Amino acid sequence: MRVIVTGATGMVGEGVLLECLDSPDVDKVLAVSRKPVNQAHPKLEQLQIPDFQHLGDVEAQLTGYDGCFYCAGVSSIGMSEADYTKISYDTPVAFASALARLNSNLVFTYVTGAHTDENSKRMWARVKGRAESSLAKLPMKGVYNFRPGLMTPKRGQKHLKTSYKIALVFAPLIKLFFPALTLAEVGQAMIKCVKTGAPKQVLEIPDIRELARS
Repeated sequence: MRVIVTGATGMVGEGVLLECLDSPDVDKVLAVSRKPVNQAHPKLEQLQIPDFQHLGDVEAQLTGYDGCFYCAGVSSIGMSEADYTKISYDTPVAFASALARLNSNLVFTYVTGAHTDENSKRMWARVKGRAESSLAKLPMKGVYNFRPGLMTPKRGQKHLKTSYKIALVFAPLIKLFFPALTLAEVGQAMIKCVKTGAPKQVLEIPDIRELARS
């Protein structure tokens, strides 16, 4: 299969990218980002796009794909709802809409978060919930919203914030109280979504783990 991965300069996207490069089911990966991805592999191609909402003359490079794993995103801390909406709703919906037009048989996965809900009082959950609803309506082979919660990185990852590296020291203790996934599991489940589909559109932590192991 041929897949597109966004957000590969961040922790989640990089972990998913590495899992795709390791997978025998994936023949080609196109990493779409605003800046170069610090990885090299025979399967990997890169495409830098300044604005995901305006694809212009790069559309031809986004055709012929079976799946897109949309892992780009930012923390909502310190952001206004308008600014966060542009990044977490407007941009993924516009990008997915273009891919749906360019690829008639595409499966799209979108990384949201645990407790996403468009009726939530929490701003980030509300915006992500609206994105989930809009993406689910697009004319694609499949749209799956991933709500992974706490994730641990794959070996070889480079894009880990200092705060996350510190948190990893306490990961065994944290896992006693909070459910967690590995980014390998997240990537494997995304690949399964393209290969065989999933039983539901919204995948919580247990769903992602079960799909990865199936």
